[in-house]
Amino acid sequence: MTVSDDPLARQWSSGPRPRVYDFTIQHERFFRLLSRVIWAADVRPFYADLAALRDLPDGTQVLDVPCGGGVAFRGLRPGASVRYVAADVSPIMLERARAVAERRGLTNVELARADVADLPYDDGTFDLCLCYNGFHCFQDPAGAAVELARVLRAGAELRGTVVVSGGGRLSARAVSFFQRTDQFGTVGTEDDVRRWLSGAGFGDLRLERQGAWLAFRALRG
Repeated sequence: MTVSDDPLARQWSSGPRPRVYDFTIQHERFFRLLSRVIWAADVRPFYADLAALRDLPDGTQVLDVPCGGGVAFRGLRPGASVRYVAADVSPIMLERARAVAERRGLTNVELARADVADLPYDDGTFDLCLCYNGFHCFQDPAGAAVELARVLRAGAELRGTVVVSGGGRLSARAVSFFQRTDQFGTVGTEDDVRRWLSGAGFGDLRLERQGAWLAFRALRG
């Protein structure tokens, strides 16, 4: 499927919306406030997870998809011997990610325009996959989970966050708005996320939910 065929991809590839989203998530205090109000969630653990990327062992191969504007780059050490592939379907997001990588001196970041439904990587390529704020933007999150599992080696970890249904009234209205405007795709429940991941072959699932915000970790079987 091309960007022109996918209304979600079109929305994230043009106009002000991707820039607005990237601005908010890059500014931690702002994003924390919005997340508290809209999703009833404390997202400080999300930023702590990003900071922990500085401790990745040398030689680790990481896939960050969708990478957005490179918010996770803040955790990377310049000069680290880590292969870091940042993939996104949106050229706007990739250009913003490129600017962040250059500003931080991250010469080991590879930028790739790619669809999570059909990743251009061999089976078992990566040791770690980051999928922050991604699954609720996918039309087929179950299929995306299968594709992410395919490119991970056995025992590799998937980390991410996702907006889920079943939060408060305001979060439900926000989800409805984002879906009507083709910014969100399929938004499932916590049980749906568990099903998507386990159905793709992930085990040792660790899910932590606050309001409509769910953080997850899982291991490739």
